[in-house]
Amino acid sequence: MVAPMDEMTDIATMSPDTAPEAPKRPAHNLPTETVTQVRHYTDRLFSFRTTRPRSLRFRSGEFVMIGLVGDNGRPILRAYSIASPAWDEELEFYSIKVQDGPLTSKLQHIQPGDEIILKPKPVGTLVHDALLPGKRLWFFATGTGFAPYASLLREPQTWEDYDEVIITHTCRDVAELTYGRELVEALPDDPLIGEMVAGKLRYYPTTTREESPKMGRITTLIESGELFADLGIPPLDPKSDRAMVCGSLAFNLDMKAILEGAGLREGANSEPAEFVIEKAFVG
Repeated sequence: MVAPMDEMTDIATMSPDTAPEAPKRPAHNLPTETVTQVRHYTDRLFSFRTTRPRSLRFRSGEFVMIGLVGDNGRPILRAYSIASPAWDEELEFYSIKVQDGPLTSKLQHIQPGDEIILKPKPVGTLVHDALLPGKRLWFFATGTGFAPYASLLREPQTWEDYDEVIITHTCRDVAELTYGRELVEALPDDPLIGEMVAGKLRYYPTTTREESPKMGRITTLIESGELFADLGIPPLDPKSDRAMVCGSLAFNLDMKAILEGAGLREGANSEPAEFVIEKAFVG
């Protein structure tokens, strides 16, 4: 719309004090995606879905950098595992809320229609390519470390490659298990992999603070042998067992020691072995 003549002025003749400010350029030129859905589980946990770039290709279990613009106008980016499987038309993420966190203090308030920054360069070690063939696959998770397994549990290759898949998820309170529990319970009815899951999936949730049917840290339950007794299976064996680990730094280190103590070796994309740990993701 053209301004009326009495509102038009030759900017070149104006003094610096009276000239209008030039339009502010965006603080970044990073790609963005639109939020399509948000769900809050507790005052500490929420999930959200976004549109997916047409060019984005990733392996289930990988992560990308996502973020928002901070108060200083600069982007704040963090590594987030993609919780949706590689075939999904949208992207899903599972996040903790940190009230004074640089990113999550803002991210927890997003609504459908908002935009987030998403760098479409997926990487990560929690992928099938980093493991040697085996019979039983373990997913060990604490907190939001469940996110990459939400992707892998809905990946057909998971069920094609293994005779048995066991997902352990340890949280402080029962409500914090909701995201993982609902996803696991829905798998048998999944139109793509439902029949593949039948008879292969074992779910082992535990809590460390609030009372629940199974209490205790998963590391303690492994070391005591209670986990294996509960499931009716033998202890970890490098000949048959493969494992992925995702959680807090302390948990990852403890699990690394346990797995190596059982004779399993840590693998990578370039050198597959018996277990992998997602070092870039702390849940």
